[in-house]
Amino acid sequence: MQNNQQRRTKNQLLHPIGIFDSGYGGLTVLKEITEELPGYDFLYFGDNARSPYGTRSFETIYHYTLECVNYLIDQDCHLVVLACNTASAKALRNIQQLDLPIIAPDKKVLGVIRPTTEIIGQHTNSGHVGVLGTTGTVKSESYLLEINKFFPDIKVFQQTCPMWVPLIENGECEGVGAEYFVKKDLQALLAKSPNIDTILLACTHYPLLLPLIKTFLPKNVNVISQGKIVAKSLKHYLERHPEIDQDCSKTGKLVFQTTGSTADFDKQGSVFFGRELFSEHVEIRRVKI
Repeated sequence: MQNNQQRRTKNQLLHPIGIFDSGYGGLTVLKEITEELPGYDFLYFGDNARSPYGTRSFETIYHYTLECVNYLIDQDCHLVVLACNTASAKALRNIQQLDLPIIAPDKKVLGVIRPTTEIIGQHTNSGHVGVLGTTGTVKSESYLLEINKFFPDIKVFQQTCPMWVPLIENGECEGVGAEYFVKKDLQALLAKSPNIDTILLACTHYPLLLPLIKTFLPKNVNVISQGKIVAKSLKHYLERHPEIDQDCSKTGKLVFQTTGSTADFDKQGSVFFGRELFSEHVEIRRVKI
């Protein structure tokens, strides 16, 4: 607790909005959020030491995500956003319904899936939507279920892209390997329906591949990234809930923390965030399953 207090004093963050991701991808979301809410304080927390989450079991992802949410709550975050599709798909509901009422009933945790599925129907004319995601996100079928709630007539076709995140995190967005796997996975998705006219990038890493993705798609296919959608949704959420908004400090400060290497995070994270950043290494309290 003393170390946490020292960290808050050092960075002068009182009640920041916590942004969580298993690694770097959530920085593409934070980038858009800071443009929508430039006066707010944010604490970005990447669990890079245990990344990636996408291939792990439901129980492990839920356990890791809950530990990280607990950490952010300990940092006085009244509001936490899971800027990670895998965590949102496999942990958010349990945390909201089972854990928060016990550990922090006055705190809120939001995800990235609902904001996207609420508006996906506005982007398709054919009613055929493709979803590209990690193995964990696709297997959870969260997008199938959520889109069906809001737009029951839309047909959803999913495709796992297991090599995309490793390629991105190794700086291979423009290499031959990236071209091969992006083309391969897009062809597999489009083969499921020739009427797909909208593709959702259901992983916050994937926007870094957007220029390459577009080269392998017909011009009539619309590609949607989540960053701007989540940012606008968060802004509207705070407008609808002034009691939560008043608990968020507003000095325009950003703090970046990682459970992994700060050197790696600063180098890779700057690519995702679009500008230079500096992180600090933290350890979180681990709880045995």
